[in-house]
Amino acid sequence: MYSTLYNVPMAGTLQTLILTSPTTKTPSLRHRSQHFPSNRALFHIPSITFNRDRSFRRPITALDRSDQRDGNGDKVDRVSGSASGLSWAKPLLNFASKNFLPLALVGGVLLGLANPGLGCLADRYYLSKLSTFGIFIISGLTLRSGDIGAATEAWPVGVFGLVSILMITPYFSRAILQMQLHPQEFVTGLAMFSCMPTTLSSGVALTHLAGGNSALALAMTVISNMLGILIIPFSISKFIADGVGVSVPTEQLFRSLVLTLLVPLIMGKVLREFFKGLGDFVDQNRKLFSKFSALFLSLVPWIQVSRSRSLLLRVKPAVFLVAIGMGALLHIILLAFNALAIKSLSAVSGGDKSIFSKRENASALVLVASQVAMVL
Repeated sequence: MYSTLYNVPMAGTLQTLILTSPTTKTPSLRHRSQHFPSNRALFHIPSITFNRDRSFRRPITALDRSDQRDGNGDKVDRVSGSASGLSWAKPLLNFASKNFLPLALVGGVLLGLANPGLGCLADRYYLSKLSTFGIFIISGLTLRSGDIGAATEAWPVGVFGLVSILMITPYFSRAILQMQLHPQEFVTGLAMFSCMPTTLSSGVALTHLAGGNSALALAMTVISNMLGILIIPFSISKFIADGVGVSVPTEQLFRSLVLTLLVPLIMGKVLREFFKGLGDFVDQNRKLFSKFSALFLSLVPWIQVSRSRSLLLRVKPAVFLVAIGMGALLHIILLAFNALAIKSLSAVSGGDKSIFSKRENASALVLVASQVAMVL
């Protein structure tokens, strides 16, 4: 409506111009001009042309103005400038993605020290057991049938791993007890630490991140913790308590391991086999599920540090750092021992063709057999 009223004053002028111009139109256009008055035809056509120029020319001009130039005459790209402003975040995100597990563990410890109330509340509602349940249900979801076959093939590696965890590692407790540290409970605790089976969750998570045989790591974890219920009392009595009998709640431990380890593992595997689409989704998003597993794992140090914060603050920082250093040194010694052992077994059992020489099996053995923890 506005464009029509705007073009009415120009109708006479436009009509005069067109009437005086040479006739170049086709007969069909002449036939059309006989049926429609010239005034309507004349200001109707220019109105379309005028509106088209008016509606599109301004945005194009505005876009041209967005291409500004600097003092040297070079064109400034605003989009690339904003992208370069965020370029510093990309290396940071890549670092966080590659080191997600250690960052999650350190974050859990720091959070427990800064605000222990939340961790104590989580412990009151058994969130630590829920985290273990979540880790093993993810392990069941990611466990492929081919992985089970690879773990079965590598049974000699698994047997040596069990021997290293349950029979060789406890001997390190005698050397640990020779150390002098005040309070002495730190030394005793570290000695008991070496008599325990492998960790329930971190060994499997680390093996998965390292590209090792996750099924083999899972098998060693399950079997060592089950057998540990029976072996731990004898190990503590022999190496630490000097022949004094040690009481362990065997039934309670067994029930806890079944509920937090075997049940979620079997449940995850059944869900994977029953729902084929779920298995495909998990295989396509293994990195995402490994991050979920790392988050579940970070709940353990968060809760443990929150529970022990008041006791930790009573200890002198120097003594506390020495105790941490002793624990780290024990892990380094175990790593070196198991790495040397698997190299030796590989050399005497066929070299490069040996089952011990496969990188996946070696990674699983070294990572799982070199860490021990309480099964409580």
